[in-house]
Amino acid sequence: MNQKYEVRYLPAAEQDLTDILNYIRQDNPAAAYKLIQEIDEVVSGLEQFPNMGAIPKDLRLKSLNYRMLVIDNYLVFYCLKGPIVEVRRIIHGKRKYAFIL
Repeated sequence: MNQKYEVRYLPAAEQDLTDILNYIRQDNPAAAYKLIQEIDEVVSGLEQFPNMGAIPKDLRLKSLNYRMLVIDNYLVFYCLKGPIVEVRRIIHGKRKYAFIL
């Protein structure tokens, strides 16, 4: 049987989710909850497939062993720490992210 990894959202990622939800909910509550559910479903897949995310092209992020998932217009940045997947940030794809991580 394959090893199951534990997915943990760091506080910054939890705040990112809250901010995304609150921002989208202002105009379209249903879309906000649908997006949060989609993010949760995809991130949950990391429990079985922690390497499914792409390796970023940014050399600094690559050297820090980041991986990322693209979900709708958002990027989910995470790292593997042994049997734990740390979700570090969830940001809009149009944002400059190198300085955030």
